[in-house]
Amino acid sequence: MHYDTIIIGAGLSGIGTACHIASEHPHKRLAILERREKMGGTWDLFRYPGIRSDSDMASFGFNFKPWYSDKVLAEGDNIRNYVKETAAEFGLEEKVQYGLAITCADWSEARQRWTVTAVHEPSGEEKTFTCAFLINCAGYYNFDQGHRPHFEGEESFKGDIVHPQFWPENFDYAGKKVVVIGSGATAITLVPSMADKAAGVTMLQRSPSYVMSVPGTDKLSMLLNKVLPKKWVFNLARKRNILMQRGLYLACRKWPNAMRKLLLSHVRKQVGPDFDMRHFSPSYNPWEQRLCAAPDGDFFTSLRSGKADIVTDHIDHFTERGIMLKSGQHLDADVIVTATGLDVQLMGGMEFRLDGNPVNVPGKMIYKGIMVQDLPNYGWIFGYTNAPWTLKADIGGRYLCNLFTHMEKQGLSVARPVDLENNASGTGMLDGFAPGYMDRAKDRMPRQGRGAPWVVTMHYGKDKKALTEEPIADGVLQFARAVSPVVTQDLEATA
Repeated sequence: MHYDTIIIGAGLSGIGTACHIASEHPHKRLAILERREKMGGTWDLFRYPGIRSDSDMASFGFNFKPWYSDKVLAEGDNIRNYVKETAAEFGLEEKVQYGLAITCADWSEARQRWTVTAVHEPSGEEKTFTCAFLINCAGYYNFDQGHRPHFEGEESFKGDIVHPQFWPENFDYAGKKVVVIGSGATAITLVPSMADKAAGVTMLQRSPSYVMSVPGTDKLSMLLNKVLPKKWVFNLARKRNILMQRGLYLACRKWPNAMRKLLLSHVRKQVGPDFDMRHFSPSYNPWEQRLCAAPDGDFFTSLRSGKADIVTDHIDHFTERGIMLKSGQHLDADVIVTATGLDVQLMGGMEFRLDGNPVNVPGKMIYKGIMVQDLPNYGWIFGYTNAPWTLKADIGGRYLCNLFTHMEKQGLSVARPVDLENNASGTGMLDGFAPGYMDRAKDRMPRQGRGAPWVVTMHYGKDKKALTEEPIADGVLQFARAVSPVVTQDLEATA
């Protein structure tokens, strides 16, 4: 089956990008290939207690579909419903094909098209699709497995060991002692969410993270909604929150010592004067990893109440009844939750070929944060590490639509970013971002160059200008005209 455009992934970025294309290029034949049996991507996969966004919904939601909610951080089921509602509103439901694991994409220079090979996992049948333009919105981690280190003696543990990525349906932990291994956003969410039902929850961390209490409701917008149109209030909140997020990030990078003191003083106010602050004093500077958000300080509330506690130590081994630490302390547990991180898998783990020859994508540079060096007619939506993912998906979708318009007007069929000035630097695209899951995946990440347009900025303002205001034809993006329809037909007849 041939399409003008194929999008891989029916999560937030896939549906968001498809909405732009369906609105601005309704004549294009569009397909969305999704591996899972439901729409929603990450937000359909993760079902652990308390699953929610770590970004405010005014900036996390799509710009073209305001998220009208008094809550600042949205819960997982609300986000799933939001994605489905958006897809229905833009007529995308019938364009999604489910159960398809993409294994390979091969570009034919003669035909000027991609051949996409997929396995329909429910049946095991191999299927092929062709398209003029391929857009990958498959996220950045492995849906089949999380990062799950093996712990010595874990086979002897008599309780349940659960990874958040594969939370059992209707899992009953009421009245049980729970140990959550980890200190990232997942652990910060799980601890207060489980604390009320469990007999007790202990967060066991090897090293601390920065944790901030954020308002659970947007009281300013609630007040403004009484006197102003809701769309105005949404736009104001969106601009305000984007600026605040950017300002916080830049302040942390420019004045790390001062911001560290500020963040730790904030924690001190939350936990009280007698709490051991070594549990909240990371060894790294603010925003070298993402800050963790606690709506209305729920994480700190669970600590103050005594329903949860923190232990900072290293694991020696598991026992029948829990975990023995290097310090000699034993943590009793009926349930151990391994919130130990993600396994990074870029672009869905698919193989790329050019005329049958394999492409080493980690050796390529990223063009404007949206395309890959030397790969023709290929878009890649990779969001921000320091801001809501969907901000990049929004301006990325707009850029691709502008690219399509330019190509149609000029009678062009191929667009390919080419490095004509030897810009390669050997620097990974996220070398300045240091959480464990990214550090483990450095050899799998594409490169960035010494200067624009080969630099990955992680800066919404700069990217918005580059992707929506700068000219498409910049001398770096190389174009080709369509091959003769007769030649294409002859090639297909002999294929």
